[in-house]
This record gives sequence, C-alpha cells and structure tokens, in this order.
Amino acid sequence: MLGPPAMARAPEPESATSQAAGQPEGAPQWTVFIGTIILGRSGGVNQTLVERVPGTEPFYSTFTGAGVEAFNSNQFQQGVSAGPKIDLTYRGDSGYGAELSYFNIFNQSATNVTGPDTPADWLVMKAPGVFWQTQDFPYQAMVWRDVTNLYSAEANGRLALSSRVTVLAGFRWLQLNDNLQGTLSPTDRTAPVWKQSCGASNCTLNEVAQAPLGVAAGPYPPFWNTSTTNNLYGIQIGADGTIFQHGRFSVEGQIKLGLFDNNAQQSTGVSLEKVVYPASAAANHPAFVSEAGLQLKYQVGDGLAVQAGYEALWLVGVAVAPGQIQETLTTGSRAPVHALGVNAGSDVIFHGFTAGLSYPF
Repeated sequence: MLGPPAMARAPEPESATSQAAGQPEGAPQWTVFIGTIILGRSGGVNQTLVERVPGTEPFYSTFTGAGVEAFNSNQFQQGVSAGPKIDLTYRGDSGYGAELSYFNIFNQSATNVTGPDTPADWLVMKAPGVFWQTQDFPYQAMVWRDVTNLYSAEANGRLALSSRVTVLAGFRWLQLNDNLQGTLSPTDRTAPVWKQSCGASNCTLNEVAQAPLGVAAGPYPPFWNTSTTNNLYGIQIGADGTIFQHGRFSVEGQIKLGLFDNNAQQSTGVSLEKVVYPASAAANHPAFVSEAGLQLKYQVGDGLAVQAGYEALWLVGVAVAPGQIQETLTTGSRAPVHALGVNAGSDVIFHGFTAGLSYPF
C-alpha cells in the first residue's frame, strides 16, 4: 500500500547578512580593477619668485629696493599627469569584506619663464638673509620649474549595510614629493666677471651689457633647488554605494575622511657665487585627507565592466617646495645656508579622471 506523497520542502530564506551583502550564494567574491588615473593639481603657497626692477637701477639697489612682483608660486599652471590605479576587493557572504588600493602619478610639472625684457629689467629673486639673485646678463630669463609626484596605498575593512551601501575603515599611506628649481636661461656664455669689475661703480643693467666679456663659462648649477617629501600615515573612514542602476549601467559614489601624521622633510641647495650650499630639516605635523569620487560603470558581459569617473583628493597640512624659501636663511658665515624648519601648512587638491576595467572572480 502506497503511503502519502512526500511533500516538497520549501527553500530556506536567505540570511539577513547575506541579503545585506547583496550577494547571491555562489556569486564571485573578488573583484579586481585595473586602470589609469589622470590628475591635475591646484593649491600650494603664496611666495614671490620673481620681481622686476628697472634696468636703469644700479646692481646693488636690486637687493635693498622693492621691485614689482612678476611671478608668484601660486601662478604655476600645473598640468595633468597619469599613472596606474589598481583595486582588489573581497566581499564575504556575511557582509564583511576587505580592499587593497594603490595609485600614483608621475612628474606633474609646471614651468614659468620671466624675461628677458625690452627695455631690459633686472629679474630678482630674494630669500631671508643676504641671498638675492639676478640674471647674470641682459639676454637671460629667470626660469622656475615645479615637479610633483604623488603615491597612495591603503587597506580597508568593509561592511555592507545593504545591497547598495557599504561602510569602510582602514589604514592609508600617502607620499607627496615636490621639487622647485630656479635657473637662468640661456646658460651663461661667459663668466659674469662684471660682478667684480663693476663692484665699485655699481653697474646698471645697460652697463652690464657693455662690460668686457669674461672667459667661457662652464654649466652652472641652479641658483635655487628645494625638494620636499611628505610621508602621511593615518586612519580613515568612508562609505561607498550605488546611486543609480538600470540594466547593465550603474552610477557609484565614494567618500573618505582621515587623520594623518605627516613626516615632512625639506632639503634646499642654494648657489652662492656658483657654489651650492645645502641645508635640510624634518618635522612631524598633523594632516587631514579627504577623497570623493563618482564612477560610471557599464557591464559588458561575463562580469567584465568598463568604468570611468571623476575623483578629487584634498591634502591639508603638507609641505610644498615654494613654502620652504622662507624657512631657508642665508648668512655670511662659514656655513652660509641654514634650514630654520619645515613649513607644512599648505593645502593641495588633486582632481581628475579615472578609467579602466573591473572583473569579478
């Protein structure tokens, strides 16, 4: 005799944590993103780099007299530069996860050329103490170049609050390098012997043009060369989420905030009578970092997605190279150049675009 038919067993509902994670069972738990990041830089410090003094003024008057500002470091037009961006994210069934992220940009540079003028003007750069620099000859321009490099690496823990929102917290390291270099262009064709022959008579720039030529000059070093290195170590919190989704297309956003300890260093080489004298200093300063981004994602197929977006990174409390001029004192002693400290009070913003491919596995 046949017994009653077996009743079909209803499927067990998904756990709350699995639903919160938005991850169906068996779904890929790792996602890798490989792409490029293209950033521009703004912000820095307000520092006069070039003043103009009429060429009819005597040479020594360029040290004591006030000139008209011709170029300030805040006028550098930093271009954009690119570098790699790599993210690796793990998502567990319980809603917990982790991520590793890295990016850097190389040699973001800006150059300013002031002069030569017609009629001729003295081009003057001054620093604390007895340092001042003019062009050696009327045919020369004063050239300033600034180069920046940025590196970022982070490790975060993640918790999915829902299928759309995830919070994160973790550790981050950033390194910001900045170099400022002042030179004369073109290089001296002959040695500037007029600085000795005109010493007593105190030549004007027009008289310099008529002074006897010296011997052929070798390549001279930059008259000013400052480098800064900022190593920022800190903790951050943040959140990311899906703002909009329709079919294969989605829009995602992210924000991060963190407190950091900045180990800031500066080293400066100052050329006095064509001989470079170095000085350096280091200090620790608190810093603040925030980041925000918006990503557009399109699912191509088999999990592969194309991503493009915008990102902004704000660094508060960093040392940039122009800010160290006021921290460098030149004297007439046997050790003529002294670093008074590190100016780590600058704010810098990097912003630009990212693009690449993501793939779950």
